[in-house]
Amino acid sequence: MKKRYLILLLVLLSIVSLFIGVKEVKIQDILNFESEGIRILLLSRLPRLISIIVAGMGMSVSGLIMQSISRNKFVSPSTAATIDSAKLGVLISLIVFAGSRPLHKMLVSFIFAIAGTLLFMQVLKRIKFQNAIFIPLVGIMLGNIIDSITTFFAYKLNMIQSISAWLQGDFSMIIKGRYELLYISIPLLVVAFLYANKFTIAGMGEDFAANLGLSYNRVVNVGVSIVALISSLVIITVGRIPFLGLIVPNIVTIFQGDNIRKNIFNTALLGAVFLLSCDILGRIIIYPYEIPISLTVGVIGSVIFLGLLVRGSR
Repeated sequence: MKKRYLILLLVLLSIVSLFIGVKEVKIQDILNFESEGIRILLLSRLPRLISIIVAGMGMSVSGLIMQSISRNKFVSPSTAATIDSAKLGVLISLIVFAGSRPLHKMLVSFIFAIAGTLLFMQVLKRIKFQNAIFIPLVGIMLGNIIDSITTFFAYKLNMIQSISAWLQGDFSMIIKGRYELLYISIPLLVVAFLYANKFTIAGMGEDFAANLGLSYNRVVNVGVSIVALISSLVIITVGRIPFLGLIVPNIVTIFQGDNIRKNIFNTALLGAVFLLSCDILGRIIIYPYEIPISLTVGVIGSVIFLGLLVRGSR
C-alpha cells in the first residue's frame, strides 16, 4: 500500500467531489473568475471536501489508536461505546444548555465520550475471556445500553427529532461557518503521530510497557482523550459515521503489520479516500438527491466488517 498512490487517488477524488452537486460548476467558470461558480466552491463545495477529509482521517486514526491500546482488532469508537456516549452528551447539552454554541455542546459530548470509553476499558480489564470477537460484542452491548438511555430521555422530553437531526451523518448541510470545529482534529492527529511508538508499546501490555519505563496509564489516557475528542468533533459537526474507525485500520494492518508509526499516515489517507468515495457514491446514485453518508458508509462498511469477522474467526 503505497502512500503516493493513496495521495494521488485522494487528489483525483477531491477534484471530482468539487464538481458534483445540484448546481453545476464548470472549470471554465473558475478560470474565468465567474463569481457564482467561485462562490459555490468557497461556501459549500470546499468546506464539504475539507470536512470529509478531516473527519475521515480523524475517525480512522481514532480506530487505529483504540485497536492498539485495547489489543483487539475489532474495537473502534463505534464498538467501544465512545460514539454512543458522545450521543448521550449531545442530548444532555441540548437539555441543559439549549441554544448554546456548538463549542459548548462539543465539550459536554467530549466529557461523556471519554467517560464511556474509560468505562469500556475498565470492563475490558475485568473480562477473563479475551476473544477477538467477544470483546467488541461487549462494547456494542455497552453502547446499546447507553443508546437506550439516550433514546428513553429523548422520548421522555420530546426531543427525539432534535437528537436524530444532530446525529444523522450527513455532509449536505456543511457550509462555510458550520464545520470549522473540525480543525481542532488536526493538532490531535499530530499528537497521535508523535505518540505512535508509545501506543505500539502500550499495545503490548502494561507489564511490557512498565519494563521499558513507559507510563502505561498516561499513554492510554492520552489515546482515549484523542479518540473521545475527535469522535465528539465529528458527532457535533457531521453526525454519526459507522464502521469507519473499524475497517480502515484493519485493511492497512493486513498489508503493513501492527507498527502504528508505519501505519498511521496510510490509515489517515485511506480513511479520507474511503469516506470521500462513499460521499461521491451517495451523491450520484439518486442524483440530484443524495444518500446520507451514514447510510452509504453503513452499508459498505458492514459488508467489509463481516468479511473481517469471517477472516478473524479462521
